[in-house]
Amino acid sequence: MSYPGYPPSGGYPAFPGYPPTGQESVYPPAGQYSYPAVPGGYPPAGGGTYPAAPPSAGYPGTAGYPAPGGYPAPGSYPGAPQAGGMPPYPGAPTGPGFGVPPAGPGFGGYPQPPAQSYAGGGPAQIPGYPGGQAPSPMPGPPAAMVQCTQGTIQAAPNFDAGRDAEILRKAMKGFGTDEQAIINVVANRSNDQRQKIKAAFKTMYGKDLIKDLKSELSGNVEELILALFMPSTYYDAWSLRHAMKGAGTQERVLIEILCTRTNQEIREIVNCYKSEFGRDIEQDIRADTSGHFERLLISMCQGNRDENQTVDYQKAQEDAQRLYQAGEGKLGTDESCFNMVLASRSFPQLKATVEAYSRIANRDLLSSIDREFSGNVERGLKTIVQCALNRPAFFAERLYYSMKGAGTDDSTLIRIIVTRSEIDLVQIKQMFTKMYQKTLATMIASDTSGDYRRLLLAIVGQ
Repeated sequence: MSYPGYPPSGGYPAFPGYPPTGQESVYPPAGQYSYPAVPGGYPPAGGGTYPAAPPSAGYPGTAGYPAPGGYPAPGSYPGAPQAGGMPPYPGAPTGPGFGVPPAGPGFGGYPQPPAQSYAGGGPAQIPGYPGGQAPSPMPGPPAAMVQCTQGTIQAAPNFDAGRDAEILRKAMKGFGTDEQAIINVVANRSNDQRQKIKAAFKTMYGKDLIKDLKSELSGNVEELILALFMPSTYYDAWSLRHAMKGAGTQERVLIEILCTRTNQEIREIVNCYKSEFGRDIEQDIRADTSGHFERLLISMCQGNRDENQTVDYQKAQEDAQRLYQAGEGKLGTDESCFNMVLASRSFPQLKATVEAYSRIANRDLLSSIDREFSGNVERGLKTIVQCALNRPAFFAERLYYSMKGAGTDDSTLIRIIVTRSEIDLVQIKQMFTKMYQKTLATMIASDTSGDYRRLLLAIVGQ
């Protein structure tokens, strides 16, 4: 079976219309696609067939990934092909074109999400390809398809807002507080259900649930429970406001939210910021940031990224060439070119651009951004690329560094656990284990204590 598109002779066929609109980060699930050994096929670099994987141990090896000594490896970030398009996999074969981990076809050194079972029954079965699957470089199904099954928190069946409101009232009434009863409710209800509990509580008792909770709780467990009771959009807007409020700016919070959300989420956040705080988010960003970082965040605030899920490989090649000429290929850096491409292209399109760039520049795009930029604009641009490659792995890394070393960045830990709990926390947990050889729950348990630990673990699940 043949498909029109790229490349014109042999190689990978374009797969129009797949995946459906809404794709986020899972690209492609590990082991989903195999590359056909077609002379002249994709990738064109080297002109040979795709190197065969050795029959020995799979990837990652018995020692796990990454090698002892920390992740990511010094001087690199797993996410894109290295020099010449050959990612530095442990035990990867040498040869022209892209490397492949033993028994693990797929792109780049960035950990790939474990294969998921998606609505529709998995990858399309295409006659004529090895294993009957199309070796399309398109990303997996969009978040919209898998969102309801990727969160650790699901809507509770047989939900009764009045009954839950009564449980919370009893837990806070009289001497002392029954924190476990509160945890049992909030960790097992969706955000939408929590909003209904708040409304039922006020109707039944004429009191504000949030004020009652604040009077009964303190410290990190208070921040966590209040975050869980905020509507999702409001929590993002609230986090952005607090990141820019008062002395100093928490630039990493601005990057984490504005560079990772979908168009619709960003537009809703911008509107909520205006309606709830009476402020224009763009004006606040301009007042708190400057230069190329300011321009990147203003671009993100538009919520206007292309969301067409069909990859244009010719455009990917052109963009890759443009980025090379704007950075590695000239003296100095044309920052506006990086901003234009990374702020406007769809995430699947950026994925293809990263692949093309590694062949042109003999270096992966993340390394080039490292060399050409510094500070917050570097972090922002790298976040966009990392999300195009593997969004759950980006959040897994943020969680790891929120707990690594002395002290804990509790606000980051809380924000990511809460905001991803109904979206992709399942995948984040899987990536965390793959990247750091320990479970997210294990690290949380060793870094937190008391009711705070119990509630975090109840959300994350064991």
